[in-house]
Amino acid sequence: MPAKRGLTMRQLRYLLRLHHDRVSTREIGRLLGVARSTIQDNLKRAAAAGLQWPLPEEATDDVLEQRLFGRTDFAAGRRRRVEPDWAALARELKRPGVSMMILWEEYRQAQADGYGYSRFCDLLRGFERRLTPVMRQQHVAGDKVFVDYSGKRIGIVDPTTGEIREAEIFVAVLGASNLTYAEATWTQQLADWTAAHIRMLRFFGGAPRLLVPDNLKSGVNKASFYDPEINRTYGAMATHYSIGVLPARPYKPRDKAKVEAGVRFAQSWILGRLRHQTFFSLAECNAAITLAMQHMNDRPMRKIGVSRRELFEQIERGALQSLPDEDWEFAEWRRARVNVDYHIEAHDFLYSVPDRLISAEVDVRVTARIVEIFHRGKRVSVHQRRYIGTRHSTDPDHMPSSHRHYAEWTPEWFLRWGSKIGPNTEGLIAAVLARRKHPEQGYRICLGILHHYRGVTPTRAETVSARALELGALTSKSIASLLSRKPDKSAAKDGAQCTLFDHANLRGPGYYH
Repeated sequence: MPAKRGLTMRQLRYLLRLHHDRVSTREIGRLLGVARSTIQDNLKRAAAAGLQWPLPEEATDDVLEQRLFGRTDFAAGRRRRVEPDWAALARELKRPGVSMMILWEEYRQAQADGYGYSRFCDLLRGFERRLTPVMRQQHVAGDKVFVDYSGKRIGIVDPTTGEIREAEIFVAVLGASNLTYAEATWTQQLADWTAAHIRMLRFFGGAPRLLVPDNLKSGVNKASFYDPEINRTYGAMATHYSIGVLPARPYKPRDKAKVEAGVRFAQSWILGRLRHQTFFSLAECNAAITLAMQHMNDRPMRKIGVSRRELFEQIERGALQSLPDEDWEFAEWRRARVNVDYHIEAHDFLYSVPDRLISAEVDVRVTARIVEIFHRGKRVSVHQRRYIGTRHSTDPDHMPSSHRHYAEWTPEWFLRWGSKIGPNTEGLIAAVLARRKHPEQGYRICLGILHHYRGVTPTRAETVSARALELGALTSKSIASLLSRKPDKSAAKDGAQCTLFDHANLRGPGYYH
């Protein structure tokens, strides 16, 4: 192994000059800030190499390096031992369970006089540092996928109005193979964000162990180094595919350097190469992006020697988890408080819960088909999601007992009740309901009539109903007034009908003459 030196070539020249001027080794060490033993060691090397001050003009730094420390052929970039294929070793290091020790042992089996372990590791790390920033981080196959939205957008033209609407570009990069997926979505909102993940996993044909998103609000409710709060819907999607979510630290772009470099590279392939094309739909735009990504993934990577697709097939496809039989269904989670009418609101419609939960906070899960309501982790209500029609979706079992009775009120129910007394009463009920713009506004009047007819014979009720129809007295108070008047026997005997105004509280026209 080459000898190590603690001084620069400039310091070594200064050391030789001071020694020539008869300065002590202790003083030289003090001036250069190194130990006396270091000065003595370098003077011995200079004496053995026949170097004295002043140095000859041809004594360049490379010549001094060679004569003092025995390094040969470094200026030409050659080493004394057989070099392994560093690019192949860098690819092998990404396989699960492969370490530098294993690679070094295999190298020494093939080259018995090869590098020692520490020098082997230094050279391999040096090779990785000379690669692009994407390759500097160590990523195990099947471990992570980095996801983010590009800061640039792509324009899509509305064919009817000519208006240009800009779409977001979603980019995902697998850690080990750099296989890249991209697509355009209208927004960065939760529905588009999770749907892009589902299509991404379908493209990869498997799921990695971890998702590494940026701190986008659709994925992370609260960014934190110690305890980030993952969006509940995003977390449910990841759980469906058995993936963990590990957000990048806030303001730490190196945590997601893979996707940052992938985003820049994808932008050149998408925005740069597609800049002369005009798209009239999101589907048309995504078809062009898919073709561009196919060319990008099939293109050999510089210094690695293989394409992203080849590297993915070699080391990463088999390391991914298998996908579930069914794709995850988007479900939005939200918090809601139960109103006094035992309903919660979701997307402008009202859904009932048991009345005992009035004023309680509940969790609401909304999908395209159903609305589920949970209280303390237990599902307490489920409804078919409403898009049109009546705003209320009410389960009768959720009502208080008194409300359940009222929920049975319908125009048909009141008409059936009136027909049981007689045709005049049925006609009276029909007139009350028809007089209102909304039949429900007449329910309470009908209930008032029902209340007044309790204990009244059907004949008496029919007489009052007929008189009320004749006079147009279609209020509960009018019915009560007619019932309070005692029938006039003489008028009934003569066949005369009693009127609403024939009672003691009215003076009549003769009072004024």
